[in-house]
Amino acid sequence: MHTYVHWNEAGASRTARWRSENGAPPPKRVTVADDRMTADSAYRLACEGTALLWRGDFHNARQLLQAMGRRVDRPRRRRRPEAEPEAQPRAQAFHLHRMAQAQKARTLGMLLVPLDPDHTVPLRRSPDVRQACLEAYGRPVDDEPSLVSLRELLGVIGAHEWRRNGVEVPALGARIHPHYGVFSPVRGEYVDLVARAPLPERPSEAFDIGTGTGVLAAVLAHRGVERVVATDGDPRALACARENIERLGLAERVEVREADLFPPGRARLIVCNPPWIPARAASSIEQAVYDPDGRMLHGFLAGLADHLEPGGEGWLVLSDIAEHLGLRSRDELLTAFAEAGIDVVDRLDVRPRHAKTRDAEDPLHAARAAETTSLWRLAPA
Repeated sequence: MHTYVHWNEAGASRTARWRSENGAPPPKRVTVADDRMTADSAYRLACEGTALLWRGDFHNARQLLQAMGRRVDRPRRRRRPEAEPEAQPRAQAFHLHRMAQAQKARTLGMLLVPLDPDHTVPLRRSPDVRQACLEAYGRPVDDEPSLVSLRELLGVIGAHEWRRNGVEVPALGARIHPHYGVFSPVRGEYVDLVARAPLPERPSEAFDIGTGTGVLAAVLAHRGVERVVATDGDPRALACARENIERLGLAERVEVREADLFPPGRARLIVCNPPWIPARAASSIEQAVYDPDGRMLHGFLAGLADHLEPGGEGWLVLSDIAEHLGLRSRDELLTAFAEAGIDVVDRLDVRPRHAKTRDAEDPLHAARAAETTSLWRLAPA
């Protein structure tokens, strides 16, 4: 069921379909804006809950969005010396950070641009976004115009560039091409762990649980596993994984299957890289990082022993950032292993290499700087 935005423009009542991949509700108040709108006025209206429907130059809209973003960030920088996150309970600091992120997303999401039925942006100097929108939203099935936040549209454009160019994966000697809404394997340390962990004896079949782009399934096949079943419950991830597996020439050895965690049967090796942070995701792309109450982690552990062949191993690839944020303790993780009847055979660790570990201005810098990603080799007790 579609939702719609209603507003008045040039003395007439207007209606357009509302697009929001993160589930944001349509704005209740809309005013038309163009190149005469100042950043201060735009920011004030957005904070008050009034959306701005842009009718001016597309590049000017991007500059306005950047200016609004700077205004959103100013209060956080002024307040930080008074209440450093390190001085607060870690979980409280994390939740405050998430609240600030959500508020920023709501405010900047108030700058809207129109989309014609064929996904053309009818603004001066607008780029051709038809292919990017086709990949994110699918083929148009009606003749309705729509409105979308400029922030989301820029994300759609960026995702199209990632999909077109791909991400180099040294363990494959090839590129993986992520789709919109599917987490990109830009953090290569977890891929490297799967590429170098010792394989159990005679791993003729493996399961990759929550495959996403299909990168870990491809790495296992690249290492010589004869058959890999890669599962996911997200239609976008399934399409993305199938395309990548086909592109890599591995379709005869890797089967991509829709499933909630495990496929039927047993395997010698079962790999899972679940979301690392037990908290609610605010958008579809965040579901690869945030998992309320650690549902996928606990589901994997609970079903692992029943799906392993005798002598087989489960590989759990997990960051400990939740521990540094105060959202889960190491004792809780080890208790979850014990309750599932799982023993730890070995653990391989790697430190992250991404830029945020070096960004002292990041509110979560202390946790990111201390983070370790581990591959836990698990077996039934």
